[in-house]
Amino acid sequence: MPEHQSTTIKNHAAFIWSVADLLRGDYKQSEYGKVILPLTVIRRLDCVLEPTKGKVLAVYDKYGDRDQLLRAAAENQFYNTSRLTLASVLADSANVAAQLSAYIAAFSPAARDVIEKFDFHTQIARLNRANLLYLVLAKFCDLDLHPDVVNNTEMGYLYEELIRKFSELSNETAGEHFTPREVIRLMVELLFCDDGDLLSKPKVLKTLFDPACGTGGMLSVAEDRLHEFNPQASLTVYGQELNAETYAICRSDMMIKGQDADNIAFGNSFTDDAFEGEHFDYLLANPPFGVEWKKVADRVKRETDRGFAGRFGAGLPRINDGSFLFLQHMISKMKRPAQGGSRVAIVFNGSPLFTGAAGSGESEIRRWIIENDWLEAVVALPDQLFYNTGISTYFWIVTNRKTPDRRGKVQLVDAREFFTKMRKSLGEKRKEIPADRISEIVRLYGVFEENEKVKIFPNEAFGFLRITVERPLRLRWEVTGDTLAAFDADPKLARHLTPDQVAALRRELTAWAGETFPDKKLAAKRIRDSLVSLGLVSKPVETALLEVLAVRDPEATPVTDAKGNIEPDPDLHDYENVPLPTTPVTFEADLAGRIASIHYQTAVDDYLRSEVLSYVPDAWIDHSKTKIGYEIPLTRHFYKYVPPRPLAEIDAEIKQLESEIQSLLNEVTE
Repeated sequence: MPEHQSTTIKNHAAFIWSVADLLRGDYKQSEYGKVILPLTVIRRLDCVLEPTKGKVLAVYDKYGDRDQLLRAAAENQFYNTSRLTLASVLADSANVAAQLSAYIAAFSPAARDVIEKFDFHTQIARLNRANLLYLVLAKFCDLDLHPDVVNNTEMGYLYEELIRKFSELSNETAGEHFTPREVIRLMVELLFCDDGDLLSKPKVLKTLFDPACGTGGMLSVAEDRLHEFNPQASLTVYGQELNAETYAICRSDMMIKGQDADNIAFGNSFTDDAFEGEHFDYLLANPPFGVEWKKVADRVKRETDRGFAGRFGAGLPRINDGSFLFLQHMISKMKRPAQGGSRVAIVFNGSPLFTGAAGSGESEIRRWIIENDWLEAVVALPDQLFYNTGISTYFWIVTNRKTPDRRGKVQLVDAREFFTKMRKSLGEKRKEIPADRISEIVRLYGVFEENEKVKIFPNEAFGFLRITVERPLRLRWEVTGDTLAAFDADPKLARHLTPDQVAALRRELTAWAGETFPDKKLAAKRIRDSLVSLGLVSKPVETALLEVLAVRDPEATPVTDAKGNIEPDPDLHDYENVPLPTTPVTFEADLAGRIASIHYQTAVDDYLRSEVLSYVPDAWIDHSKTKIGYEIPLTRHFYKYVPPRPLAEIDAEIKQLESEIQSLLNEVTE
């Protein structure tokens, strides 16, 4: 942020914050925002409309409530038909509350919707009862928020600075409401990176959507950046936001910038898709990390039942992390390649990279994205970039219009060291990415060449086959102290036999002492004969005895089932991840699935021969349990081994420290 902007924001934030001195006592600290945020928005709207106030009133007097004419007169997307201004409301000090309410009611519908989302009428009544309304309003009337004094970019920063302060006071997470501007700038640069030629065309028209738009920072930065590319370009922005206050700020900001306020929707993107059936050129978002979707699970699952006709056809992530729901929602709004395609940028924590075993919801979503060749890149960012968390974060760039050189590949960029430390932390934010480092990250991304900070892999490199390695069940059957103890503890026998029958059977088994049966069929015959002699013929009892008298024996013959198939030992099966082989793609569609299956089985069999049979020659793979999984182990690919220091060096350092400690102790005792 330029220094003059920073000074403007700090000065205005300090002035606005001084209102808190008036509220103290009548309001809790956590409630200050309920007054200050809506009044900041109202004052901004008031200042923007001030120069055209006379023209609007003249049109209103002549034509009445004609929306289109009034907008034209106001030279904005909103207007106010009251003869009052925020300052003139104070003229009648005895009726400030009534006049302020009348002034707000005279705003155009879109502007009124913004103020209503703050529930500000409740605060007007509360301030009036506390005899504070006149004093607070007078403070804001002294504040000049006209765009000539505080431009739109500065106003965005000002909103965010106020929200951050109020969030800290109320122990909320400010990072849920907005993203640091340098992070947005990097995100937008990456989103537009390969589109220079496209965006430089005369009078180009593009659309952009953010399904978790907060205060609208991403929308604003994207619009500003496009105009830097091409002053004649037009970017129509759309957003949806769940939090009422930040929605109101975003909508008011868009109105002032001349965007259509109806493009900013209020509601939950998962359950109330405000832009159903619409598609956009660009999509970007910083959804809340690890957001739980349990409250809307029923509606989300109904959407999933629609398959790919809905938005979540690829699968559902864990109930406590809806990150992949946001991404699937955004992918559903990409334009088809024939219509020009789309590009998506989203901020994730590390969880979506690898959480979930093969076949799980997360793995299946990754598989769907990568096998469709939509994942273009993942950029690892420094930690401590965000206000509400110090964790590491990542940009995912997803697109259905990759350039030819990127097709079938995924680029990983390690930008974890591209930061400078802040002189003063803001919440958990202790680092920032300066402009020169943003340029370097974008350059590394755009050049698309491998180096120390960039790795490029084929899509298949992130896939694996999760195989189950089985080993034969080897048992012998005998009566010992341990097997008799197992007999005594087996609940199944007690369910099928009386206590007297259990006692008789135990005596019969004790008479077997010394007998060993290396074969299941022989053991079953011996058990059956004993049960017949006792008059206790029962298949469940026979099965239970075969279980309790069995003893594992690595030298025994493998146990087979009734069909002669070797039974696997449930205690010895193991899981292995086999790298996914390159899948043939030159065959007809109806054969592709079968060919891929044969191809995968061949790879698994090769792995069995080379990696398993030399250690356990009786092992085999149960192909029916093989699953395909996908993960993106980004940090593993950039890991650098650092050898430990020589022991002699460590020992010398310890001796030096001991000497220094002894010297300090001597000074104390002298």
